[in-house]
Amino acid sequence: MSKLNVDQKTIKDLFQDKRADFLIPDYQRPYAWGETECQTLWDDIFSFAIPDEGRTDFDSNSEYFLGPIVTYKNEGRMEVIDGQQRLTTLMLLLRAFYSKFGHMQDKASISTKQNIEKCIWKTDEFGEPNMRDLKIDSDVATDNDKDEFLEILRTGEVKKGQKSRYAQNFQFFQNCIDSFLDKFPSYFAYLPTRIMNNCILLPIEAESQDTALRIFSTLNDRGKPLSDADIFKAQFYKFYSSIGKKDKFINRWKELEELCEKIFHPISGTPMDELFTRYMYFVRAKMGIKSSTTDALRKFYERDGYILLRNEETFEDLVVLANFWNEVSNQDKDRFSVNILRKLFVLNYAPNSMWTYFVSVYFMQNRDEDGNLEEGAFAEFLDKITGFIWTYAVTNPGVNALRTPVYAEMVNIVNNQPVTFAEYRFDEDKVRSMFNNFSFHNARPITKAMLTWWAFTDDRQGLLSLENAYEIEHIYARNRQDKEKSLPNPGNLNALGNKALLEKRINIRASDYRFVDKKKYYNGFTNSRGQAKEGTKIQELVDLAASADDFTESEIIERNSKIMERFIQFLGENGLLMA
Repeated sequence: MSKLNVDQKTIKDLFQDKRADFLIPDYQRPYAWGETECQTLWDDIFSFAIPDEGRTDFDSNSEYFLGPIVTYKNEGRMEVIDGQQRLTTLMLLLRAFYSKFGHMQDKASISTKQNIEKCIWKTDEFGEPNMRDLKIDSDVATDNDKDEFLEILRTGEVKKGQKSRYAQNFQFFQNCIDSFLDKFPSYFAYLPTRIMNNCILLPIEAESQDTALRIFSTLNDRGKPLSDADIFKAQFYKFYSSIGKKDKFINRWKELEELCEKIFHPISGTPMDELFTRYMYFVRAKMGIKSSTTDALRKFYERDGYILLRNEETFEDLVVLANFWNEVSNQDKDRFSVNILRKLFVLNYAPNSMWTYFVSVYFMQNRDEDGNLEEGAFAEFLDKITGFIWTYAVTNPGVNALRTPVYAEMVNIVNNQPVTFAEYRFDEDKVRSMFNNFSFHNARPITKAMLTWWAFTDDRQGLLSLENAYEIEHIYARNRQDKEKSLPNPGNLNALGNKALLEKRINIRASDYRFVDKKKYYNGFTNSRGQAKEGTKIQELVDLAASADDFTESEIIERNSKIMERFIQFLGENGLLMA
């Protein structure tokens, strides 16, 4: 079990400790606090330290809790995992106070000034501060202003033209202190003293970075916790610094981060984490790993001292992979044929995310020097994984079950072997039985996945935009069954034969439950206010509206059978059924 050192301390006790040597590590994000956060901090500590603007006596035993500081010891320094913002800001605040004491010679001022010195600067064995040796340092890779922060701490000055957050916040505190000094001159030495003696931090020192990061994720309920990608960025930064390409890397990382934020929207983790995850599957396939047990993302990349992140090829691969998924999300017709885009649209409604890893491996292995894929082979691959993933979602539900066959095929891909699922082909009778007995409720992802696949079995179905939202439409309305009770078998209400994909924007009123009423929504109409309401782009519903006067149980049963037969045929066409 990991050991923790936890002991609440005053700012003075923590900062003046001889061991205090804080490092904001390279993987942290740049300093982000602005005037709003600084104003809140100032207001809070002022109200605590000078209660009722000095009209109420201060209780020297009172405490004001500022929050945790999570660190771990790394080569003798206290690497800050959580608390970077408050730690940095407190240093700026104390430095602003220190500058105001100037040549004050009264006993209280001299004592307070000396205490601040020992909080900001390291001291020699006689307790004398070394004014160039700060108790805090910053290695943040993407913070171009970190040197400005350190210089402000050393000199107590903001130079002309400096507009960083550090400079702005330091000047903000200078202004607050000026106002305080004008209004409460007799309390001037009391405020910083009470801040140092009575404001409490909770330093949590972990024995490893991993433990510290876990604690941070548990404690942090504001802002963004450090992601795996932040750790990876630091490793890349060290590598590119060593080959003299630091600045180029920082610019390209920012561009890649912005691109990922546009195209990836993971349920957990950051968009950059998602990119590293998709690339991980390619690398693990190249390593021949078929095991269904998948390492956590950071654990995978930290192998052999982060060797994967200490070469230019990995970063270039990540850029290429991100650009590919950007073109997929933009439905780029210059890059892909409409046929391919139709298949990718269907996969976007897959019942799980495994397809994205599968396609990433296929792309990374089969792309040509221009990043293109051979049309026919890619189309065949997309059809095959669609059929397999869709069927597995019914016969072997859960993404864990899918890992074993998919991971094996990923290894086949990087070995230039065709994807066949030869050992996992389906028994046709079993598939029919399980599909016929499966409850396709709306909450199950496979329901919308099947309806999307079915819509695109019609060659006339136009490509739909990924930017539009689609819902599940009951052609025979649920409200109609509630009122008419005309389905002898109410279970058919939730059959696939009664469901279709429909644009979310087409809001069919509950009162328009009869099929004849629904037709106008499918076709589009002009309302009583003269507003044109666009119809659906789902070709099957357009055809139904044009050809049918009603949609009853017999139509549900017939359509359900058509969907099932076409799906079985699709599996056979893609070699997914046993001979």
